[in-house]
Amino acid sequence: MVDPLRDPDDPDLLDPYRARDLAGLVEAARLASGAVRYGKVGRVGVAQVVVNRDNPLPGGNHACAVYGSSAEVAGTLMRLEQTFADVGRAEAVLYASPTTVAEIEGIADDTGWHAVEEALAVVHRGEVRPSPLVRAARDADLEGIAELLADDLGVDGPRLLRHLGQRLDDPRCVFVVVDDGPGGERIGGFASGFGERRVGLVEHAVVRPARRRRGLGGALVGGVVTALREAGALLVASHVAEGGAGERFVEACGFDVAYPVTAYARRVDELLD
Repeated sequence: MVDPLRDPDDPDLLDPYRARDLAGLVEAARLASGAVRYGKVGRVGVAQVVVNRDNPLPGGNHACAVYGSSAEVAGTLMRLEQTFADVGRAEAVLYASPTTVAEIEGIADDTGWHAVEEALAVVHRGEVRPSPLVRAARDADLEGIAELLADDLGVDGPRLLRHLGQRLDDPRCVFVVVDDGPGGERIGGFASGFGERRVGLVEHAVVRPARRRRGLGGALVGGVVTALREAGALLVASHVAEGGAGERFVEACGFDVAYPVTAYARRVDELLD
């Protein structure tokens, strides 16, 4: 039996029209998340963009939803280079999904942008059983969260700590942790999320290496999903690298694949002041 919500040419993905609508909602939430606390969301040419000097995370400065004629898209890509250089980024990043023109691959190649990551947008459809090991994060947990996230992403520790403090103070942001042992002297892992206009995002989930393969990652993700739903999210989504352990992990957490996302990047070091 054919699923009317799925693409008949690729049953693992949503129908293109539904995927476009869903991607628009998810991308709007990702832009808002990147802007916490001092960033700005706006348009550059035919792209939606967030820029945030204070946000060192990958989603803090990016473009998406590039839709227009080939000439408009090419012009936008060139303008984006300067946009990101102006806020001190050495690299401009664009996430291409069903909200971006299908010809983006060829246009990007012609303008010096390169595909650097193939990912999937996933939507949570499963039930969640709350784990007694998971609790809401406190101010005292921030250093541990920053340590784990800095190691996982290779970002700057002090700057990251300051930004995480801003996020912990924002009611749209969710942080949950598990303690590393009964003493609670340090955390064994954390997960974070963001909610905007009834759309929730699961953004990060990191478990200390010595505590992995014990079900803590799934418990943390479940804790974020629960918190986002309790805050009013009707839809909870995330991004994950295509294939491999990450995709298997989110599927085990109750997520279904919705549509593909390709990350394009362009070095702009030469444009920095």
